[in-house]
Amino acid sequence: MAEQESVSALLSNAYESLRSVDLAAATDLLDRALAVDYEHPEVLYALKCANFWSERLQRIDSMQNPFERGEFVMGQWRAFQSFAAKLAGDYEPCRYAFKRFAFSLALQHYRALPPEENVSHEADLALRMGRCLKGAGDFDAALKYLESAAQARKDDAEVLAELADTCALSGDTRSSKALFREAFYLGASRIDLDFLESEMLRRLIDRVASLGYSGSELSEWIPVYGNLLGVFTVKRELKAVEAGKLRQSIYQLENELKENQESRSILVPRLINRYFWLIDYGMSVKEDRARIDEILLKIRLLDASIHKQYTA
Repeated sequence: MAEQESVSALLSNAYESLRSVDLAAATDLLDRALAVDYEHPEVLYALKCANFWSERLQRIDSMQNPFERGEFVMGQWRAFQSFAAKLAGDYEPCRYAFKRFAFSLALQHYRALPPEENVSHEADLALRMGRCLKGAGDFDAALKYLESAAQARKDDAEVLAELADTCALSGDTRSSKALFREAFYLGASRIDLDFLESEMLRRLIDRVASLGYSGSELSEWIPVYGNLLGVFTVKRELKAVEAGKLRQSIYQLENELKENQESRSILVPRLINRYFWLIDYGMSVKEDRARIDEILLKIRLLDASIHKQYTA
């Protein structure tokens, strides 16, 4: 029993070291825990994770630019997620500690960028620092950076998705739903799903993935099912000029679909989502029912199943 308590204390201290971005201290504590119980499953799991990061961070010394170092760490976080998913066991405290480590380490590098370089990276830096602060659990600070990035890039799908995700994690569900809907309309394929954490969206992603979609197809179907499943329910009324642009984009997509059937798997969900937006607009301005029915017929011709779910 005393040994187990000792291992638990060492694990807890190791995870605290990771939150302080001290991988060496964490690894030392994990080695000491292993000496107490060389078969402890969580210790073995944590050491495999520590070895992953230790091996990869050896490359960072050759990188001179802090922005490049931050990008490298974020790239390794993506690789780490795939690595950890293959390990046996489910140790949430360990995964969370390494998540805090990775995002806090990347944040340190982004913050080290010299002031004279900040201007050229200003919007990119605000997005990345907001994302890192979100990953490190500081949602209030993350919101400030992401709101700044959104002001600089008003139609940037990736920025809006990160802002939506942080709103969800902060408990502002209404703003999150509205922003996610907007982001996936502006550019679903430009959104990096790997960095989105909110339970609401992760459940939606898993649901769409369970239908057999992946990659860009998965991204494009998310707003369609977000509408059908009641996730993207907070909607804003389009201005007349925005409605005109929406109709123009639909016209272009319809022509593209006729001429490029090879891209059908991407174009169909993108077009259906725009039809949803046009129907919402038509209903908000009390458009003639025949116009709405015309759009519904187009949806049915593209995908009868989606039409059935939408009109049920």
